[in-house]
Amino acid sequence: MSAAVKTHVVLPDADRVEMLFTKGDPKFPFVETVTYKSRVAWQKGRPAWLSDYAAYYSTSRHFIARSLNGNKDYNKQDLADGDRFNVFRKDKNIAFHLVVDLGRCKLWLYGLDTDKQERYLIKTYTVGLGRRDENRASGLLTPLGTYSLGDKIAIYKAKMQGFYNGKKVEMLRIFGTRWIPFDKEIKGCTASAKSLGIHGMPCQWSSKGELVEDKESLGKYQSDGCIHLSTDDIEEIFAIVITKPATIELVADFNDAQLPGKEWQGLRQNNQNN
Repeated sequence: MSAAVKTHVVLPDADRVEMLFTKGDPKFPFVETVTYKSRVAWQKGRPAWLSDYAAYYSTSRHFIARSLNGNKDYNKQDLADGDRFNVFRKDKNIAFHLVVDLGRCKLWLYGLDTDKQERYLIKTYTVGLGRRDENRASGLLTPLGTYSLGDKIAIYKAKMQGFYNGKKVEMLRIFGTRWIPFDKEIKGCTASAKSLGIHGMPCQWSSKGELVEDKESLGKYQSDGCIHLSTDDIEEIFAIVITKPATIELVADFNDAQLPGKEWQGLRQNNQNN
């Protein structure tokens, strides 16, 4: 395909994230709605709490909270008998695959049924990327290649301290509210996974106690190499992917991505039926 033709390719675009959290239809086939009971057969000796449901269904507490609350409140995790919320189905082996187009500052989030080898485009996002560096294979501080995402995740809140570049800092001011690290190099990687990750925009707390983030670098090349997202977007991705195997594929152009599996036809069929 020539460069002139390639620029006119229509790239996939979607925002189907509510199909993960809705208790109605349509929903993705790898999630289900359950009804909370404090006494369940799989929990012995004491009542089951939200964290127990999260562990049993390999679904993050944040994912359950968003479905339970019907909004992006990940902190309210109160349950009463009869409450309904979504979880990942136990009979499905699910993974996630993220694709980042370095040329467009875009990220595509896919779910993958690893048994059927069927992929589901969940949502596309705008991201910030590493500064330009012509000495790097990618031309940026953000590398090329496919990496696994690690489990040394972090949630940052006001006044939480840590070390960054040898200095003690308030982590919220550097990484925003969430951090998901790269773990291992898998294929075609032009840099080590060490110190790379996905995180939020630098934030601070205003005098009114409101979280203020600096979105200036979204869609631009200003980071030290990590993938930056808005607070809403990183908290959303965090809630979805942290309990399942996940990979991130960094490419110069989306058309270079080696997407796993075949595209799910269910949504298209539903649209045709309607």
